[in-house]
Amino acid sequence: MKVLFAAAEGSPFIKTGGLADVIGALPKALLKNGIDARVVLPKYKSIPEEYTASMRYIQHIEVPVGWRQSYCGIFELVFDGVTFYFLDNEYYFGARDGVYGHYDDAERFAFFNRAVLQVLPHIEFQPDIIHSHDWHTGMISPLLDKHYRHDSFYQNIRTIYTIHNLQYQGVFPYEVLGELLGMEHQYFSPDKLEYKGGVSFMKGGIVYSDRVTTVSRTYADEIQTPHFGEGLDGALRWLGDRMTGIVNGIDDKSYNPATDPHLFQRYRSSVTKKQANKAELQRVLGMEENKNTPMIGMVTRLTAQKGLDLLSHVLHELMDDELQLVILGSGDPHYEGFFLDMALRHPDKLSVQIRFDERLARQIYASSDLFLMPSQFEPCGLGQLIAMRYGSIPIVRETGGLNDTVQAYEELTGEGNGFSFTNYNAHDMLYTIRRALSVYHQPEHWKRIVKNAMAGDYSWNESARQYKQLYEEVLSPVYS
Repeated sequence: MKVLFAAAEGSPFIKTGGLADVIGALPKALLKNGIDARVVLPKYKSIPEEYTASMRYIQHIEVPVGWRQSYCGIFELVFDGVTFYFLDNEYYFGARDGVYGHYDDAERFAFFNRAVLQVLPHIEFQPDIIHSHDWHTGMISPLLDKHYRHDSFYQNIRTIYTIHNLQYQGVFPYEVLGELLGMEHQYFSPDKLEYKGGVSFMKGGIVYSDRVTTVSRTYADEIQTPHFGEGLDGALRWLGDRMTGIVNGIDDKSYNPATDPHLFQRYRSSVTKKQANKAELQRVLGMEENKNTPMIGMVTRLTAQKGLDLLSHVLHELMDDELQLVILGSGDPHYEGFFLDMALRHPDKLSVQIRFDERLARQIYASSDLFLMPSQFEPCGLGQLIAMRYGSIPIVRETGGLNDTVQAYEELTGEGNGFSFTNYNAHDMLYTIRRALSVYHQPEHWKRIVKNAMAGDYSWNESARQYKQLYEEVLSPVYS
């Protein structure tokens, strides 16, 4: 079976969020399941030279962008056993910093979507399935339907589309339809690409793909409701059983406290060595060094989605408790300013680091006793999986992938790997944090919950098996 992943980012080459982690890890897991999984990405300026220097030039072709023809260079690199293709266009990707947020993102990704299809005969790889991800590649399925199905090379290619975050939909003016995509007005209707008077790339992926997946079972249910559906809940309900939720995994070789080079001290399940990490992080951050003080970690984007208004509302109360809180991330200036101000008032209890720092993130996972994720919504979430891998117990709101992966601890049975609350309410969150702190001070229960968390399998193994089953269904004669 041959599967081509198409995405806007992929680790370790280019990363802005969790999408890159999925693209970097899932194809490797699929290879172990006998699937020839390959990946196609834009060749960005910011890809490190250590990778670009090893890329092999294949050839260049012309790609239609509306009425124009644009250059597309094709490069190849095999990394960790996975073949990656990089599509080069100096104007769209090679001369700019950053991945998204440019004035002509519609044109840039219209080019990329068309180029993914156009290059296939030139890379000696005819996929059975093209697996596209998020709005940036949502137009591959409609373009395949419009421009390529008449060609025998493309006739039997199936498409799967994965929604990682429905909030970002790639909606652009009507003119994009003809000028960039070469598609007629008939595609501009509520049952096709039209969305609030514009053209939605994400809706294209939803409507035209053979199957749609999202990154957790709960999120798949949530986004079919008006509250979480971001205006597309009707289209998603229309899919019926053609939509599936498959929870993400993590790269358990990279995220491994026994081998992680970023940690102050590596460990397997040793409480003593984990406490040594905490003591060193307390020293580095200038906090009171006390191994008995419970530390809560947060590695997050500072945005409303992540539940920071809940934390802001009760932070003054929380600072009265015996704990330390370490926050790493950046985002909304309002939240950055608020938490920095609170850190000045409570330097022994609160450390706020406004940046992204992979080394410090790993150290927080390894040092913290608890890990807070009170999200408004969370399609999957990787933070809670990484935290449990490092023995840091998650406190989460029961939404999306957080609900699917964190089971509330039960003192009577000793089952569960974290703490959770249902309602998006600041004092419900505060109550749950305080319950977690209470369990922390009961050594028998605390050892059990840490053992439960660290014993979990958070790898891609099970998810890869489910994707393989999905691919087999899509390719079966009965489905066709």
